[in-house]
Amino acid sequence: MTEFYIVRHGRTFANAAGLKQGTINTPQTYLTDEGRAQAQLLAQNFDLRDFDALYVSPLERTKQTAAILNEEARLPVIEDRRLLEISYGDWDGQPNDELMNQYPELFSTFVKDVRPEYAAVAHGETFAHVKKRVQDFIKDVTAQHPNERVVVVTHGFTVRSFAASATHAPGLTILEPENCSVTKLIVEPNTLEQHLIYYNRSTQGF
Repeated sequence: MTEFYIVRHGRTFANAAGLKQGTINTPQTYLTDEGRAQAQLLAQNFDLRDFDALYVSPLERTKQTAAILNEEARLPVIEDRRLLEISYGDWDGQPNDELMNQYPELFSTFVKDVRPEYAAVAHGETFAHVKKRVQDFIKDVTAQHPNERVVVVTHGFTVRSFAASATHAPGLTILEPENCSVTKLIVEPNTLEQHLIYYNRSTQGF
């Protein structure tokens, strides 16, 4: 089995401000002091020296998180655009509360997040497209690392898509994980059969 340990980046200024970050890569999307502390705490409980490969989204917030986690192990860092956050299109960088007030029919008021139908209005990336690029990533990385342990540092919606890929969960069934949480997925290299072992595990869970 190939083991994927999927980490969401630490808290950012945009997280704190309630903005949709999407694929923007400005200083407001960099880690706060709290986000760095979250990554440092995870690093104390999650030793990358036990792993074989490190894949990272090319956005700064994920690279900052990966650098903290990788300080001791010094694994080669492999950037992969398939790990980018969902692009909210015209809504990237906008306040979530304002968008919910303006487009209530495109949000779940229960979980305060976009419904799949949002993409046509915001000119954003569809849920299905994110899931497809995650599936492509899983297939390629499993082929390169059969029976190895792989760390992936990525984004909230992308982590959800890994879990949805394994469980075939639709829409908003799986909710956004916490900053610097870890999700574990195993993949059988020959059949690509996937199983979700755990989701959104805190830094204290290792």
